[in-house]
Amino acid sequence: MGDLDVTQDATRAAVLVDAVALAAELAGDEPPVLLDVRWALGRTDGHEQYLAGHLPAAVYVDLDTELAAPASPQGGRHPLPDVAALEDAARRWGVREGAPVVAYDASGGTAAARAWWLLRWAGVADVRLLDGGLDAWTAAGLSLEPGEVTAEPGDVVLRPGALATVDADEAAAWPQRGPLLDARAAERYAGEVEPVDPRAGHVPGALSAPTVQNLAADGTFLPAETLRERFAGLGAVPGAPVAVYCGSGVTAAHEVAALASIGIEAALYPGSWSQWSNDPARPVATGL
Repeated sequence: MGDLDVTQDATRAAVLVDAVALAAELAGDEPPVLLDVRWALGRTDGHEQYLAGHLPAAVYVDLDTELAAPASPQGGRHPLPDVAALEDAARRWGVREGAPVVAYDASGGTAAARAWWLLRWAGVADVRLLDGGLDAWTAAGLSLEPGEVTAEPGDVVLRPGALATVDADEAAAWPQRGPLLDARAAERYAGEVEPVDPRAGHVPGALSAPTVQNLAADGTFLPAETLRERFAGLGAVPGAPVAVYCGSGVTAAHEVAALASIGIEAALYPGSWSQWSNDPARPVATGL
């Protein structure tokens, strides 16, 4: 294996961990803090799913209330949380200064990536996603445990700004600089359907890049070379200015993680379509 391969593997390993490797880490002297972030649009049973069975010692994280500020037309459905509130929550989850964190869900990381992104944005350096999530864990023959876990309180201090963000004005101008990727389903990008937001379509100049296309059929991230080819076709290459949005800044975080796994830094538009479409002054484009 050449030096480039080693570097690429290390880049991916800084974002993703597989189930067998995670199990070994959990059995070690300094196990990572485990966050269960089960959430899906239109569902409210994430905590019930967690109570029925989760990775050993995993703490449940509520995406709507702990990984976002209250929704508003001006801020979108999942505005960035107040940093002090996020720090309190992270300490409640048991996050300690310098300790590794692993987040997972039951949807290929598309919800857990919100926790990954927020903690990285807030200065926590060692945060990864369980590649393939809960399904990968059970497929490896590893056990779950039921019930609530209360972690020993952590002492992490959050310092926001470690990852880049853009606001609506910057998103509007972004396509003149580089690719602005829309991580929603293609039919939402095209304006054919809109299940939750007031207007259908996409930010003018944005490119359709559905998050689900980052994943294989089993919910694991596609191989690095496949992801590189996919994003290169959209103009997202190392060194290019790339920004990503989705419906409310959740699945876009997954796309930022996929890009990070191949060495591409991307900015997140936290307000995303839920903010943009609530502003009648913002133009809307439709079609593929």
